[in-house]
Amino acid sequence: MDNINIGLELMAVGMATVFLILIIVIQLGKLLISMVNKFAPEEAVAPKKTAAVAQPAATVDAGTMAVLAEAVKQITGGKGKISKVTKL
Repeated sequence: MDNINIGLELMAVGMATVFLILIIVIQLGKLLISMVNKFAPEEAVAPKKTAAVAQPAATVDAGTMAVLAEAVKQITGGKGKISKVTKL
């Protein structure tokens, strides 16, 4: 019976220690985040580059389009529809 009491006491002390360490880590993390937000400058967002000349999209050949349409038809049970297909 004495061994069970020692085991339970060690378990309680260990769990309390882990809990306190986790609280310390969380608080230090919050402090670090607030310090970085306060002192570090905000990064400038680069504007998106737009294409100077819009290139026409390459079209898909008829055979590939038929295969894609049939695949969509089978997967969606005839309810799906392909609206646009472009090559990447």
